[in-house]
Formats: sequence, C-alpha cells, structure tokens
Amino acid sequence: MIGESYHPSNSFLRVATACPEVAIGNPAENAMRIGQLYQQAVSEQAAVVVFPELALSGYTIGDMVQRQDVLQASLQGLHKLAERTAGQPTAMVVGLPLEVQNALYNCAAVVSQGIIQGIVPKTHLPTYKEFYEKRWFQSWPGRENSNITIGGQDVPFGTDMLFQVGQAKLGVEICEDLWVADSPSTRLAAAGATLIANPSASPEQVGKAGYRRQLIGLHSARLLLAYLYAGCDASESVTDIVMGGHQLIAENGVLLAERPPLAGKQRLTVADIDIDHLSHDRRRDTNHANSSLPVIDCGITAQQTDLRRHYDQSPFIPKGPEAAAGLQYILDMQAQALASYLQTTGVKRVVLGLSGGLDSTLALAVAVQAAERLGTPLSQLVETITMPGEASSDHTQSNAVKLTAALGITNQVIPIKELCQQQLAALQHDGRTQDVAYENVQARTRTGLLFNRANQRGGLVLGTGDLSELALGWCTYNGDHMSHFNVNGGVPKTLVRHLVKHSAGLPAFAEARAILQAILGTPISPELTGNGAAGISQETEALIGPYDLHDFFLYHFVRYDESLPKLNRLATEAFAERYTPAEVQKWLTVFVSRFTTNQWKRNIAAPAVKIGSVSLSPRGDWRWPSEGPAW
Repeated sequence: MIGESYHPSNSFLRVATACPEVAIGNPAENAMRIGQLYQQAVSEQAAVVVFPELALSGYTIGDMVQRQDVLQASLQGLHKLAERTAGQPTAMVVGLPLEVQNALYNCAAVVSQGIIQGIVPKTHLPTYKEFYEKRWFQSWPGRENSNITIGGQDVPFGTDMLFQVGQAKLGVEICEDLWVADSPSTRLAAAGATLIANPSASPEQVGKAGYRRQLIGLHSARLLLAYLYAGCDASESVTDIVMGGHQLIAENGVLLAERPPLAGKQRLTVADIDIDHLSHDRRRDTNHANSSLPVIDCGITAQQTDLRRHYDQSPFIPKGPEAAAGLQYILDMQAQALASYLQTTGVKRVVLGLSGGLDSTLALAVAVQAAERLGTPLSQLVETITMPGEASSDHTQSNAVKLTAALGITNQVIPIKELCQQQLAALQHDGRTQDVAYENVQARTRTGLLFNRANQRGGLVLGTGDLSELALGWCTYNGDHMSHFNVNGGVPKTLVRHLVKHSAGLPAFAEARAILQAILGTPISPELTGNGAAGISQETEALIGPYDLHDFFLYHFVRYDESLPKLNRLATEAFAERYTPAEVQKWLTVFVSRFTTNQWKRNIAAPAVKIGSVSLSPRGDWRWPSEGPAW
C-alpha cells in the first residue's frame, strides 16, 4: 500500500483570491485587469479564483451604479471574461451590478469553460454607517432560483445553487452575507459546499483586520469548509473610507494564506485546500446538517502537479508567541486531571517509578503541580522509587536521585538485578541471553514493586508511558503498560521533551533546573539490554525509528484517517531536508505494522487524560478491535 503512486490532485484543490487595481466606473478597464490576473491564476494551476465585490464596476462608484452605460459595460466585461475562460482549467467568481427585470442586484458570477455558469445575488444589503446599498440594490432573500437570459444564454440566477469545481462543491455569498447571523453559507454547507467564495468590499478601520481573520477562521471551522475571501483593493475611492484589499484563505479554522490589508503589489493569493480533510471531519460529525441544492458542473478538473502547502513536522507542539502559554496549559490539564482523580478517589499518596528518563520526569513535574493545586506538601503526596537493573546507566540513575533530592521528595533505590535473576532461574532461563523474556522480566518486576508499594502506602501508581509508546506498542504488557492513572497517556513523545524543557523554567524546579537539562540531553532508552557500566547501549529511536516521524504519522493517521500513500507523500514533503524518501517509507512501514498489531494493549490501557485532538483511549476517541488486520 505504501508504495502506491500518489498525486496531489487526489486530495488537494488549488484555489486563489485576486485583488485587481480598480478603475472606478470603467468596466472595460477593470475587465482587462481582471483577465490578466485570471491568466496568472491559470498559470498557477488554480481550479478557481475569486475576485472582489462589484469588481467589474468598482464598489465605490455610488449613484454611478444606476447608469445604463455602466451596467451595459459591466455585462460586456463579463462576456469578455467568459470568453477568456474557454478551454481553461480555472473557474472565476467575479462581482458586478446586474439588472434583472427592472431591479438592480449586487451579484457574483461564476464563469468557466467559456460560459456564465450561474449568478448569485447578494442576500443581505448593509445600509448603515458608511454603507448605503439599499439605495441602489434589491436583496434576494428566500426566493427560488430562476433562469435569466444573458447574451442569448439561459443562466441560473439565485442563491440556492452550488458549483462543482474539481472534487469540491463551491457556494457563493457576498460580503455582508458573512457578517449576519443567518449567513447563506450555513445553508450552502448543509447542502454539501466544501468551499465558500466571498467577493467582498469591507473598508478598513482599526482592529477590523484581526476581527475579519477571526470571523473567517471560526466560520470555516464551524461549517467544516474552506473559505475564500477577496476584498476590494485600496485603489477604490477614498471618499470617507479606505479599502485594504484584504485576502484570506482559511480551511477548517486554519489560515492557509493571506494578503494583509494595504499590502501593495501582491495581487494573487494561492493555497492548496485538502478536500479529504474536510470530507473526513464531516463524516465524523454526525450532527452536521444535510440537505440538497442544485449543483452546476463547471467542467473543472484539478490540475496542480506540485504541493503548495506547509505541513508542520511537529503538529503536536504549540508554536508562535503563545507557545509557552500552550505548554503550560497542557501541564495544567495534566495536573488538574491528577488532582481531581485523587480528590474523587480519596487517595492521598502517589507512587512513581523514576528512571531518569523523560517520561517519568514529566510525570513527576505534573505531580508537583498537582500538589500545588491540592494544597498538599509535595513530600506528603509523592514518593518515588528508582529501580536500577543490569542495563541501567549511572547517568540516568544519578539524575533520578538528584532530582528527588532537589525537590525534597522521598526516593528509595531498589536494585532489581537479583530479583530478576531469581525469576529467570525459576523459568530455567540462563539469565544471560538478553531476549524478550529477559527484557520484560525487568519491566514487570519494576511494575510489581510499584503496585506493592502503593498497597503499602494506600496510594496509586502514577503511569508514565506516553501516547507515542502506546501507539507503537512500545511498552511491556503488565509492565510499564500498567498503572492506576496515567498522566502522560495523551502526550506524544515529541511533546514530552518540550514539556520537560518548559518545566525547567518554572519556579518549582529552580533547584532542579540543571538536572532537568541533563535529562533532556540523555538519549531515549528503556535500558533493558546491554551493560549499564558501559553507558546507554540501547537507544529506542535506533530500534523503532525517529519519534519525530512517528508522531507525524500518528497525528495524520489518527486525526484524519489518512491513506498510506498520502501519508507517505506528506511526510516525504514535510521532512524533505531531513529524511530520504526511502527512510520515510521504511519508518512508515514500521509505524503502521506496530500500530495495527498492538491495539490489544490500547484496549486495556489505564485511564489517561485526553490532551489534544489525537487520543487512543478505548473509552473515548479510538475504538478498534484487538483482532483487527495487520497492515
């Protein structure tokens, strides 16, 4: 499956918004400028390009919009643009004023393959503050579609229609239609629209650009679609207002591309929409409304041959100026979950196996913050045990001991070599062959000691295994796989490192900062084979692959049910500078094999709080049969 060929057009649709310079009241000149930008969109392999509101006439022409010569010239410009689309792989959405049966409408025309495919009139006309649209236009609320004749062609006219563009259905609403409570796009989305085009004319004012971004982002997320917003250029009339030419392309709450207001020379904004992602989320959302509207086929097939879209190498990691706040929020969720669990169960003690590795260090950091929330002294709440085996290195064990000393926590060191040898001898194992039984006896011995100590103290065993280990089955059944409550079960390995690094900067760890830095610099290892005196000889990523790749696979495989050919393509693109295509395919094969054959461990995993959009809890997000097929 992984080796199958994959082409971007199987999932992606390239879209564009355009911001032509405006010749106020000169439709012929505007048509020429629109046509030039349209041709640029064709060369960019866009399937559809959206132009601003009343782009053919100019939005700010005032009473000029009622002049017959302006209306005729706008219609002539539309015909010329239609001719320009003949034989081209790109549809166009363009605004113009249009007279229909002695009434004037603010419209958006959808044009492709040499013809006008349909015309959508504006529903909601703003007539407040700087807006005066009811002076000139009529609205089209709740009226059935009709056909009008334009240049001898019958053209569908109305608001209740969709347009097939590539593998997506396109709906159209105009400017103010977005800002009202009952936006037409809500109805269009229910009828299957995965793209909404909005030719707009929204004047700039302080704070409005940010609000516009939020509005479009949230609207696209609420309706599970992509939103193409094309605002008028600053060359519109500046009598009392200034347009900014704001252009936005958002997909399900994520801003993919933007032309900021007053951006100057940038005229075309392009992005690749992942139609599969939108369809996937609509399938999952069983409350998503469903209805039907007529669909007009625009004769467009996705043509893009490259992939013009950024995929984050570390999708689980908070980014940007709010990254630190995001990491703290995750720690707060983990800590609150533990505090609430302890309060509800009445348990007063937490027992934690501290190895000197990242996962157990994060669990301890969470317990520290839970103690703060409970108002309980840390030394009374948390007790740790460090259990060195034959393969345990002095480096990791000493870090564990130093960490608890710096925090004032009781830690007991219990060597497990003799205990393990006794079990191996009882099994008639030679005690030297470092096979699976040799490894797992150590893991289960440690877990048994933790549960028995929890019984002694009337406490609970705090789990440390992370989401990535659970996905890969990289945990010993009835060993580190088990706990009473696991605070790390929703945290992938790549995020664990960032959370530990963030914890090092917190006041509670002021005395332990250097120790946390040393732990962060230690290779990831279960330390179950080799000779600890010689240092760390068993590195996890050398055995099962790099966690940055595995977490990328995990996110897209679970979050979007991504196909394996597409997942291979996305990872190859995202990690092009770090891994060869052969390496990506190799580790994807390992990921899928381990993921699909280890569901039985996940189906009996300990309770763990959900942190992000990917969870493998069998009681929550992820329900697969243990006997599912191995891929």
